[in-house]
Amino acid sequence: MEEFGVLVGDLFGQAVVGFDLWGQAEDEGRSAGQRKPGQRRQLKEAAQADLSGTDRSQSSDHPKMDLGTSKAPKRRGEVAEAAFLHKAARLGMAVAMPWGDSCAYDFIVESGGRLWRVQVKSASWRAKNSGYVIHAYGSNKTCAYSPRDVDVLVAYIPPEDAWYVFPIRVFARVKSIKLYPNTRWLRSKFEEYREAWAMMQGG
Repeated sequence: MEEFGVLVGDLFGQAVVGFDLWGQAEDEGRSAGQRKPGQRRQLKEAAQADLSGTDRSQSSDHPKMDLGTSKAPKRRGEVAEAAFLHKAARLGMAVAMPWGDSCAYDFIVESGGRLWRVQVKSASWRAKNSGYVIHAYGSNKTCAYSPRDVDVLVAYIPPEDAWYVFPIRVFARVKSIKLYPNTRWLRSKFEEYREAWAMMQGG
């Protein structure tokens, strides 16, 4: 378990460093009014708290990370992936990333006695009285992910801090779905997959 802890910690640390470098490169082309340095600072603090064993939910020194403010799709994806690393580490999962970006999945996760190919998606905006849209496809919008490409699609909704864990068969006939994590009068049929990590843990 000690070696595993080091592995996940190193991976999350690398994600934070990579996020910071992406941010520096992107900030060079932004005006001062568009920059969000606090977002990278919060991400670094989250990594430090996780590696030191600190529970951020019990400390006022670590405010809730605001992951839904960036308007750049690539930036949102990068932050969602870093958030997944943090979540997986706290759940005791071993995580690895494939080299390059030619795979349909973002991570390989060891959990429940097997390896899972995991694709991470996020949505930070919704129209009034509507849901957060999650797309189950990559660059080819005409073709949804299939069991040949991905085992699990994990969806993250930053404004609600809500996680959904979908077996890829959910998208056998649809390419997009809507999630309603915080709407009492309109419940999504996909709420059964909210925080469904037990599926990957052998539960």
